[in-house]
Amino acid sequence: MGEKLKICLTGLCLLLQIYLYAQEKTENIIRQTIPDSLTRDADAVCRLDETEVEIKSPAKIIVRERHIYTILNEKAEQLGRYIATYDKLSTLNYVSGTLYNSLGKEVNHFKKKDMSDFTNEGAAFVSDERLKLYSFTYNSYPYTVEFEQENEIASAYYIPEWTPTRTEKMSLELSRYTLSVPSGYKVRLKMINGEISPLTTEKKDNITYNWEIRNRRVIPDEPYAVSPVYFDPFMLVAPTDFELAGYKGNISTWKDYGKFYYSLYEGKDVLPEELKVQVHKLTDHIQDPYKKIAILYDYLQNNTHYVLIMFGIGGLQPYDAAYVAKNKYGDCKALSNFMVALLKEVGIKGYPVAIWGGEEPREFVTDFPSHQANHIICAVPVEKDTVWLECTSQSLPPGYLSAFTANRYGLMVNEEGGTLVHTPIYLLKDNVSIRKLHAVLDADGNLQIKSETSYKALSGDQIQSLIHENSHEIQLDYLKRNLNLPTYSINTFNYSEDNSGRLPIIHETLDITVSGYAHITGKRIFIDPDILRRSTLKFPDDDERKLDLQFKNEYREVDSSEITIPADYRIESKPLDMLLETQYGRYQTHLVIVGNKIQYYRSFDHLRGRFPPNQYKNVREFYNRIFESDHTQIVFVRNN
Repeated sequence: MGEKLKICLTGLCLLLQIYLYAQEKTENIIRQTIPDSLTRDADAVCRLDETEVEIKSPAKIIVRERHIYTILNEKAEQLGRYIATYDKLSTLNYVSGTLYNSLGKEVNHFKKKDMSDFTNEGAAFVSDERLKLYSFTYNSYPYTVEFEQENEIASAYYIPEWTPTRTEKMSLELSRYTLSVPSGYKVRLKMINGEISPLTTEKKDNITYNWEIRNRRVIPDEPYAVSPVYFDPFMLVAPTDFELAGYKGNISTWKDYGKFYYSLYEGKDVLPEELKVQVHKLTDHIQDPYKKIAILYDYLQNNTHYVLIMFGIGGLQPYDAAYVAKNKYGDCKALSNFMVALLKEVGIKGYPVAIWGGEEPREFVTDFPSHQANHIICAVPVEKDTVWLECTSQSLPPGYLSAFTANRYGLMVNEEGGTLVHTPIYLLKDNVSIRKLHAVLDADGNLQIKSETSYKALSGDQIQSLIHENSHEIQLDYLKRNLNLPTYSINTFNYSEDNSGRLPIIHETLDITVSGYAHITGKRIFIDPDILRRSTLKFPDDDERKLDLQFKNEYREVDSSEITIPADYRIESKPLDMLLETQYGRYQTHLVIVGNKIQYYRSFDHLRGRFPPNQYKNVREFYNRIFESDHTQIVFVRNN
């Protein structure tokens, strides 16, 4: 009995020593003076960003996180809010947080039991993921928060990548990533934007790797700066063999990864008998495969709606086609699978494509097979073409992908495995908006405008969403917020769609009355010939530009305007025609006065590209000359 007590006391002492050592390390970090270089221009400093990943087996990993932030002002208060997630595959073993004042003295503390717990679910959201939340508040700056968390994940499929924590106004003192794997297990690594070698420790049955990065300053707040993902070091981590909810897979190659994905879909593309009959009624009399695809896509859009679902096998496995047919809803993977099933019934092969969805496409690493997707779309190869279908949309035409999934890589999945594919790129000639405007100016400077504009491809994406997802009142509010005019009223507006061509076109008509558009002083009228497209972009002087510039999309704007002015005025001065041709874009204006009519032409080609900081001066000159041209007025003087 005494021997057991002795062993127990020894264990308690060891745990106490570990705790005190950890506490001492935390206090040393917090009390250590932060270098001026890390506080300059910062709202917060990440003192420590630490991730430890321990791979136990293909079906089990342990992830430990530790974050220490020193909050310098109220703009970084959100860092005092901590959210921990867990679900059926991830068990939250431990979570805690501590608040320290400027002297490093503990002020507040929470544990797992103190946190609010709620499901990540809403009216249009089904999920088995749960959240735990706790928020620190403190009104004396600077102060420091520390958070610790441990999760046990029932699969090696999701191995956290190493992304050193740094945002626009937060510098980084130390980021550390530790990976521990069994000696016989192969894990795959890919360092991006750097060559940081790990410290490697080998034991009998285990290998541990440790990477560190220190002292990263605040990211400069510069216009059109390239994202940190393009210059900050980060590391992708992926397994070879893994298990996920009873499914075994391997991600050594894209083909192998596709085989795993296909196993999650296998047998889930069977339609109910009554729907099969309906599908044949809709399509049997049609020979053209493109028309068949369009008819079935229209059926999908009119008979289902999108609901975000993160339930089941890591949010990867779709509900089967019969479920979607019965319930009339599904998430991206369920709706894409349903579309594949509809096509299969008429002898057309469609395939799910795992892709990153978002207006800001994530850099896809093609030479490192790994989980790099958050969305599923459908690809239908036809002859030498591919018809792309965004199955979560109830309004996009078949064959068109918006900026949400255009111009990026994805993994197309079939029974043979996975194949990398690239979605369509919409170029300058595609993304075109053309405006024809007629306006009449009265003697008091008020302007009556009638405008007709067509928006093609990406140029119309925002309006396409606006007219399908919002009421007339919200559409009107959008126009009021986005027209660069003085006091005005929108008398009427209307939108219509033309999906008959390869790319969609949205037509807009506006009838607007603008009060005091022209400035009248004495016998002169000052008027801007560029009414609705005047540039609002003016680049500041910056002789110490640090980051590359990046323009992500390319588009063309063409405006033809005719403005009628009162008849008893003559031209006194007008802006010169302009032509600017650079690698950043092309800008042209042409203005003539015919009688009492101003005829004004403006075209602007915005080109995409990435440019080094030493070109900032040229970029600034190009865009600032456009700004000046767009705001140069015509002066008319009254006769006699």
